[in-house]
Amino acid sequence: MTPIFNHLSQVAPAKAAALQDKAALVWDNERISYAEFGDHVARVVNALVDEGVRAGDRVAFMARNTPYYYEVLLAVGTIGAVMVPVNWRLAAPEIEWIIADSGAVLLICGDEFLSACAPLMQKLPALRTVLTLDGDYVAWRDSHDAICPPVVDGNPDDVAVQMYTSGTTGRPKGAMLTHRGLLAFRSLPPEQQPEWNRWSDDDVSLIVMPQFHIGGTGFGLQTLCAGATGLIHKEFDAGKVLSAIAQEGLSKIFTVPSATQMLIAHPQARSTDYSRIRTLIYGASPMPLDLLREAMAVFGCGFVQQYGMTEMCGTICALVPEDHDPAGNSRMESAGRALEGVEIRIVDPKGKAQPPGVVGEIAIRSVTCMKGYWNQPEATADAISADGFFRSGDAGMLDRDGYLTIVDRVKDMIVSGGENVYPAEVEAVLRSHPAIAEVAVIGVPDPKWGEAVKAVVVPLAGHRLDQAEVIGWARGQLAGYKLPKSIDLIAELPRNASGKVLRRELRAPYWEGRERAIG
Repeated sequence: MTPIFNHLSQVAPAKAAALQDKAALVWDNERISYAEFGDHVARVVNALVDEGVRAGDRVAFMARNTPYYYEVLLAVGTIGAVMVPVNWRLAAPEIEWIIADSGAVLLICGDEFLSACAPLMQKLPALRTVLTLDGDYVAWRDSHDAICPPVVDGNPDDVAVQMYTSGTTGRPKGAMLTHRGLLAFRSLPPEQQPEWNRWSDDDVSLIVMPQFHIGGTGFGLQTLCAGATGLIHKEFDAGKVLSAIAQEGLSKIFTVPSATQMLIAHPQARSTDYSRIRTLIYGASPMPLDLLREAMAVFGCGFVQQYGMTEMCGTICALVPEDHDPAGNSRMESAGRALEGVEIRIVDPKGKAQPPGVVGEIAIRSVTCMKGYWNQPEATADAISADGFFRSGDAGMLDRDGYLTIVDRVKDMIVSGGENVYPAEVEAVLRSHPAIAEVAVIGVPDPKWGEAVKAVVVPLAGHRLDQAEVIGWARGQLAGYKLPKSIDLIAELPRNASGKVLRRELRAPYWEGRERAIG
């Protein structure tokens, strides 16, 4: 397979020259042509150089979805610097830690986040400049020339994006994603794409997944590489999405099951024309059969489930439309088969490959694999084997036809509304509460979000705990989606002979008779 691009610096100039006045991005009633987008990228390149940003420097970006994100992303990549998207849903201490860990020299943020970001310049010596999108950014960009300075041909294996994943040991890790990894599948010409993922320049995509996730970053890049038009929504709103389908000819959607449920529950859902939508792609967790059956009837298009992760630049396998049956089938219990060019194997704790039907840890080898975790050589060595397989932390098995079934999460990750929550992060905060002796965090079924965060708590002797007080106490230290939605009190946590908490026992009563939503 031969991608059209292997470095972010190539995308904007090529598409601007070829497509000129065609709409690249549509946002808030503004239509940005490919020529204008290329002009913006060139100006940002010059602005970054004048700001003293150099190859290898980190540039942090924290805002709700915006077209500015992609012009900064491509400009940062053009000069060999590294983009650090920051999850604006995180609590202030988490945001500060990520920007400090990355060593970012420049931070571009949404105006509503300035109060949280401005003080960081006094706290973090490396951070030289903070720009707000409405107050400073456009003037900063447009005060520079639109002709790029000569740029040395970039190395496709250099790091382009440092995207932080929720930490399994209490701190997030910066996954270093390369230019080649980000573009390898997204810039393939249509004839080399699987049929369900063929794009053309008449496609209109919905960019609603958060840009600080690989889903939002990746879907936008694929849109631009295809020369399609991307509709950027700040956040998911079912009514606005349905209006875009009707008014803008929306044809490509990538979302999560909870959002699909909101769409089909909307009053306009059954009166909207979906004829331009060829496939609806969903990820983060499988879609319950009843919801899938209803969605297939409403949308009348093919459905594709994608399974992937940040460390692999996104999708590594897919369950294609032909495997989706409203009546249900055994293959719909799987996450599908590996994309072309991706190797998946199941390994035991020592890394030995397991035969079909045997459960083990899912390991993946692909050109899209991250370069490693920023400043964490030991974590990188633990995650990537000598022969290039990334150990995902998910447990699963392959059948003889190559279909991957995910059995559980080795790292106990919870997926709530498409957001990844690691119990260790939440437990570290709750454990510091003055009245909590022990705590275990689990995911329990939730009709809207797929899974909800629940804390199972052992109070200190002689103390009384109030659920609302504990949740309120943790609110300033954790992102809202990581907060426990409920708290159970228990006299003692179940443990095995070695003292490890048996989360499966804690989860069992809530998941009895259900398939656990695993993504």
